[in-house]
Amino acid sequence: MNKLLIVGTVAFDAIETPFGKTDKILGGAGTYIGLSASFFNVKSAIVSVVGEDFPQEYIDMLINRGIDVSGLEVVKGGKTFFWSGRYHNDLNSRDTLETQLNVLADFKPVVPQNFNDADVVMLGNLHPLIQSSVLDQMEGQPKLVVLDTMNFWMDCALAELLQVMKRVDVITINDEEARQLSGEYSLVKAAAKIHEMGPKYVVIKKGEHGALLFHNRHVFFAPALPLEEVFDPTGAGDTFAGGFTGYIAQSENISFENMKNAIIYGSNMASFCVEEFGTQRMVRLHKEEVLERLQQFRALTQFDIALETAK
Repeated sequence: MNKLLIVGTVAFDAIETPFGKTDKILGGAGTYIGLSASFFNVKSAIVSVVGEDFPQEYIDMLINRGIDVSGLEVVKGGKTFFWSGRYHNDLNSRDTLETQLNVLADFKPVVPQNFNDADVVMLGNLHPLIQSSVLDQMEGQPKLVVLDTMNFWMDCALAELLQVMKRVDVITINDEEARQLSGEYSLVKAAAKIHEMGPKYVVIKKGEHGALLFHNRHVFFAPALPLEEVFDPTGAGDTFAGGFTGYIAQSENISFENMKNAIIYGSNMASFCVEEFGTQRMVRLHKEEVLERLQQFRALTQFDIALETAK
């Protein structure tokens, strides 16, 4: 069975949307990625850090989902990373109300020895120096390294980000971030510029409008499943990344053709995440639901057409 190493935050979130608000609930990029990837036949581990205030029941839940937590450091007397945000009515934009780095401020990731030979590495959204330090600990070159990042690191750690980008195979960013990183408005031109920075594959997430996969001159587009209700978009991109990397690790195939499937699997997982606050939907999700919705994606994207020239 292939191994998937996940690096990312395990955190508390407090979220407010037009549909309601929460107190502190389970969140963090590493959590979303891990929960999503747990639906695939892979051995996965999360490398992250939490404080002593992090409930044991959350750790037990991750273990029960088959996720190795030997790389999850618990800092005695420390407080867990906390983020609070409020979404606007369109759910496409949000305001950060509060960020408490807490134990994340001094986080030095340690890759578990039994995962330093992981086949697939998913570098969740963290400081580029942390992402690089994880790759430094790997025993040899993984079959696939996927990097997620955001505009914050482009603003304050661009040089470090460009260095780690040279070491990865896939980058996943949203359309706004792709434009900022490349300086190009056209996403086709943006992807071409980003290719030159190192990644062989560029995944550009467009939220409710789906996702694009670029490889050299090849382009693939996957729509987002039309949903009756979108309750909370927090973590959708990370859940997408978990589905994408989980499927790649399970299938042991890193070709462009197979990445098309991975995009669909990632989009499928993300469609569940947005239905409830935070990780709540992913925690109680069942495999049967995943397979049923995958059939809906298939029906949405598959069609027969007769290619005839105009007469």
